[in-house]
Formats: sequence, structure tokens, C-alpha cells
Amino acid sequence: MSTKPHLKAYIALLTGLVIIGFSAVLIKSAEAPGLITAFYRVAIGSLVLIFPFVYKWKAVKALSKKGIYIAVLGGIAFGIDTGLWSMAIELSNATIPTLMANLAPVWVGFGAALFFKEKQNKGFWIGLSITLAGMIVMVYRSLYVQDGLFTGISLGVLAGMFYGAYHLFTQQGRQLMGTLQYLSISTFAAALTVGIIILFTSYSFTGYNERTWLIYLVYGIGVHVGGWTLINYAQGYLKATTVSPTLLGQPVLTAIAAYVVLGESLSAWQIVGGMIVFSGIYIVNYTRLKRK
Repeated sequence: MSTKPHLKAYIALLTGLVIIGFSAVLIKSAEAPGLITAFYRVAIGSLVLIFPFVYKWKAVKALSKKGIYIAVLGGIAFGIDTGLWSMAIELSNATIPTLMANLAPVWVGFGAALFFKEKQNKGFWIGLSITLAGMIVMVYRSLYVQDGLFTGISLGVLAGMFYGAYHLFTQQGRQLMGTLQYLSISTFAAALTVGIIILFTSYSFTGYNERTWLIYLVYGIGVHVGGWTLINYAQGYLKATTVSPTLLGQPVLTAIAAYVVLGESLSAWQIVGGMIVFSGIYIVNYTRLKRK
């Protein structure tokens, strides 16, 4: 790696991290159900991604059926993930569901052990135990106080599981196609998934004010396409041991953004529990990456 692209990769990674750090704030700011906001994120994102997809049409036609199949499965998992996560934010706050959704490294390791017979070392199980302990600390107060946090944590955990599944599919799919090809197909599949789910609800796709439509545009183009393209660019130059732990900073940036923009603050229980969960996720992440 030359120094110049290496520096650009660090800048791209940090910029992308800051951009996605505002995701939860956008969901909370939109005057619409979380599931609708999730739909427009991937729907608008897929429309934008059509252009590079068509531009590289010769390469698209050469894609294997297996690669397309994996990308579609990844998109379905991502669609369910972003839908659940958005609902969790709507029902509780911006920070805690975001932290729960970042449990993906835990579920990736657990899924790899369960389905691919990958043996996990002691560090993984220690990190998993610490993570569960932190979740118990955060949930404890919500067992007798109706603050919506228990629901938010539960949906956030489920979202993290599907996000972990998305990562497992992505690891296989990226071996068979390029970044934009995989992102285009999986995003389109995610939009279809969330759209079909909405059809079975009472939510409407229309009838929202101009400010909310502007948030949809910023979320779909700025965050989904812009933020994740920058991060995927960085992944092409930087080691996973640099990128993956850095992305764990998303809940921290979300907490800061939610406090500044939305005026949201966290209780002592939430802060302590969140720090414990964060420590557990970091240990799991570090252990798996160091092993690889």
C-alpha cells in the first residue's frame, strides 16, 4: 500500500463512521414509523445504486447464480435487521438499540460455531458472558419501570442477529463479486423485504411532510450509499483489525449526536450497562480478529 491511498482510507473510514453515526438520529427525527423510514433508506439507496450497476452491466451479466443468490439472502437479512432496528429506536431511544445492533460480532462468532463448526477460544466466551451481563444491567430497571427500553433492547438484539447473518452472507458474497455489485443487489433485496413486510401492516407509504421526505433522502443517499461506500472503500486498504473495532464507535457517536440534536440523555444504569456491553463486544471482536 502506498502512503497516499492509506491516508485516504483512514479519512474515508472515519468520515463514513461519523455519517452512519447519525443514522439513529435521522430515524428518530423523521415524523414517520421506524419501519417506513427503514424502507425509504434502502429503497432510495437502491435507486441510486442502479446507475453504477447498469454502468458495469457486462460484469453484472458475468455474475454467478450462486453469488446473486447469496447477495439476495444477505439483502433479506439486512432488510429485517434495519426494520427491527428502526422500530427499536422509535420505541425507546437512539443509542441503546444502536449498541444492541452492534452485537453482530457476537452473533457472527456464535453462528460460525453453530453452523460452520468453527471452534471459538476462551476469549470469545468471556466476551460473550460480559456482554450478556451488561445487557442484564441495562434491562434490570426496565423490569419495573415502563420506559420502553426493554422493548428497544429486545428488538435491537434481534436486529443484531440478522445483522450478523448479513455479515456471514457478505463474507461469502464478496468473494464472488465486487463491492458495488453486492451492495446494489443486497440493497434492492432489502427494499423488497421491508416493503413486503409493510404491506402486512397498517402503515402508509405516503402522507408525510416535506421535512420527513428530506430525511428519507439524506438517509438513503447520504448514509446508506455515501457512508457505507466510504467504509467499503476503506476495507479495501485497511486491515480488518483496524476497520472492525473502529466501527464499534458508532454507538458512541450516536449517543453524542442524540444528546446534541435530540436532547436525549442516558441514565446511570444505561451508561454502566452500555459500557459493560461495549467491553464485551470489543473482547469478542478483538479475539476473533486476532485469531484470524
